Amino acid sequence: MTNTPRKLGLARNTSNYGDRDFALYLRKTFAKSMGYSQAMLDRPVVGIADTASDYNNCHRTIPELVEAVKRGVLAAGGLPLAFPTISICEPSLSPCSMHYRNLMALDTETMLANQPMDAAVLIGGCDKTVPAQLMAAISSGTPSVMLVTGPMLAQAFEGERLSACTDCRRYWARYRAGEVSEEKINTLEGKLATTAGTCGVMGTASTMACLAATLGFMPLDAASAPAVHADRLRIAEEAGAQAVRLIHKPVTPLSLMSQGNLDNAVRVLLAIGGSTNAIVHLAAIAGRAGLSLDLKRLDALSEETPVLVDLKPTGEGYMEDFHSAGGMQALLWELRDLLDLGALDLDGVTLGERIGDGDHYVNRKIVRARGEPVSPVGGLVALHGSLAPEGAILKRSAATPALFETEARCMVFDGLEDLANRIDDPDLDVTPQDILVLKNVGPRSPAGMPEAGYLPIPKKLARQGVKDMVRMSDCRMSGTAFGTIVLHIAPEASVGGPLALVQTGDRIRLSVKERRLDLLVEESVLAERRAAWREAPAPKRGWDRLVHEQVTQAPLGADLRFLTASGE
Repeated sequence: MTNTPRKLGLARNTSNYGDRDFALYLRKTFAKSMGYSQAMLDRPVVGIADTASDYNNCHRTIPELVEAVKRGVLAAGGLPLAFPTISICEPSLSPCSMHYRNLMALDTETMLANQPMDAAVLIGGCDKTVPAQLMAAISSGTPSVMLVTGPMLAQAFEGERLSACTDCRRYWARYRAGEVSEEKINTLEGKLATTAGTCGVMGTASTMACLAATLGFMPLDAASAPAVHADRLRIAEEAGAQAVRLIHKPVTPLSLMSQGNLDNAVRVLLAIGGSTNAIVHLAAIAGRAGLSLDLKRLDALSEETPVLVDLKPTGEGYMEDFHSAGGMQALLWELRDLLDLGALDLDGVTLGERIGDGDHYVNRKIVRARGEPVSPVGGLVALHGSLAPEGAILKRSAATPALFETEARCMVFDGLEDLANRIDDPDLDVTPQDILVLKNVGPRSPAGMPEAGYLPIPKKLARQGVKDMVRMSDCRMSGTAFGTIVLHIAPEASVGGPLALVQTGDRIRLSVKERRLDLLVEESVLAERRAAWREAPAPKRGWDRLVHEQVTQAPLGADLRFLTASGE
């Protein structure tokens, strides 16, 4: 019995006309029309996912990165072929970019699996892009290298450094409170994001970059090198070379997704004070690999894992500071006794080998020693209770400890329109001690699970100097945001979860100590409300209809059921 040679390059995934030889002949004919020589067409192929878009500042450098990747591929003996996919950017999409993460994953998976390529380089940056691409790589099985665009630089303005988007939110809150004039807020609009790249703080984009590097999909320093730094182009060139190495020694994305490696990613998420969004994304990535991100395990790991990185929104530094302070290598060295050091990267190198022997530079102002952490416990906690039977998330590293144990009446907003119409009403019956609740904004809602969990402080309270209140919802908040905010309440209101039954005046109890979130309303009252509740009608067509029928709840990653490993 002889082994059939593995088809490489243009011979892979030929169109099906019932004559494979003709299909390949036709493919080469059209390839030669683009000026390729036969020598080039005989090479193995590296596909390059090009997510450049005029709508996407985070991806403004992608044309330059594509060229650098091509250099690396060509020098290593491969043929680079770039192809476009959906590009998603938070400020540019309605209702929100999260609504289209799974569409991008489906688009990318389809192109990876069905075009002729032996390996791929996935270029992304914006926070939903990276998880979408990793989900696609795992599902398609195509050996893939992750390449992120990198964070923007912080720039000086009137004596302070600024970089979107934590500073955007901070100044907008001050503007709402009457502390910043309209003239200044308009000036700041051109000062908060002045270079290409993702948000310069430890928001979702940078969090996902750190997790992708931890999982082994890219080198450790690739997580933090600024978008406009020459290092970023050298990393891109190496990504092309690494993709060619994967052709000769294939490593499937699925093979990197061990439980130990997933735990490593969770540990890093906790230690960097990372974005709450990363929990949803990691759950979706894990679900593509047949793994589960259990919220109770996350909570247990949080009690053992200190916050060691001092960056905004929970600290003072920016991603460029993290990069120059030693970056991921310095952080992982501090966490080494908590990690599965045998986890492999795409080159088959263990995490222990990637971390090194401790002979590296580290700036302790940014990457703290274990004995002097920013916080002795992780930045995120999971909550359960009668209001969140399937779980909820709170970023305690960005919250006000004095609000961790709160029992109060609530002010309920039934959706984004209701919130916009009433939050600044001077007659709104609200006090600083109340809990603000936003519902009908989860993954199955028409809102698409937006970053609206950072409910604004009612203007009447903001002008009194109120900086934080307990706020909660079934949606997300930006990884650049801060405050005592409970997120991802599951089941969401749109599927009839307990959150759907909450009414203004009800009392809610939050206990971070007990990890509880409870609605203090008699069951008989809730039964009456449940009987009166009606599900909103399904969208009539298109992507919205598919999401309505297939999307899972936040603890499962808000993926589409038929795209998960189990299909359920």
